[in-house]
Amino acid sequence: MSVRLFAAASAALFALSGCAATSTAAAPGERYYVSVGDSYAAGYKPTGADGGGTSTDGFAYRVAEQTVAHGLPMRLANFGCSGVSTAQLRTEPGCAPTALAPGAPDYGGLSQARAAVEFLSENRGRVGLVTVVVGGNDVRPCLPIGAAPRPDAIDCVTASVERLRTDLAAVLAELRAAAGPDVPIVGVSYPDMLLGYWVTAGAPGRDVAAASVGVFRDLVNPVLRAEYAKVGAEFVDVTEAAQGYVPLTQTTSVPGYGTVPTAVAAACLYTYFCRYGDVHPTADGHRLIAEHVVRAAHIA
Repeated sequence: MSVRLFAAASAALFALSGCAATSTAAAPGERYYVSVGDSYAAGYKPTGADGGGTSTDGFAYRVAEQTVAHGLPMRLANFGCSGVSTAQLRTEPGCAPTALAPGAPDYGGLSQARAAVEFLSENRGRVGLVTVVVGGNDVRPCLPIGAAPRPDAIDCVTASVERLRTDLAAVLAELRAAAGPDVPIVGVSYPDMLLGYWVTAGAPGRDVAAASVGVFRDLVNPVLRAEYAKVGAEFVDVTEAAQGYVPLTQTTSVPGYGTVPTAVAAACLYTYFCRYGDVHPTADGHRLIAEHVVRAAHIA
């Protein structure tokens, strides 16, 4: 189904089914909430060390529910696609059905960014919020999970972040132009899941965990913040919200792990890294992200 027909078809389905707040059809008086991004947007949920899939447990679905709870109901149009880098979001056509967010339109030959821009343009004046979460897959090759650290990791991240900056700037400019100047756009970063190496990889893992703090705090998140600011968007520093910047000298006791840095305990709580070696948020993680998005968008 083309994006052009998506809203009309969804409206018909809504009328027949009485769908909840996460369906995509906006009822009279409601607006749309448009979600763009990678597996965090698509709600990817691991079911073990080697499996998983997209789900409605993701933060975008929680945000949609909160818009209803706070009397500003919005229907979610979630264009999220697991695994995309910023360049792929910008230019790669389509998304594999298994990678699409639940309830997403099939945007066929369009890139995710182009599909979202078309949707925003066609529904201009009926959009109440846009969220964007992307960038993790841009730097992930520099920080391979379950492998020895790359000796050039910092140089790799630095170069990747510069490419990310260029692609994100282009995407955000188009989203802003299509949405209009007054629609809240909220950019979302990531918890520092690599802090989980502290408890999963022994003494070498502690070095990786400690180094990851600087990667998020000094390399990735400042660039994300700056690019969102250029289009008048809010930025949710999820790394900070998930206690990723708490000094590693501050500790707490965690059953099964003993005494660990507070930041490490938070990484184990908010992501599946300590449990499965998986970078995605737990239910607590998605809840945390949703709470901060709702706040940043002034919904609550």
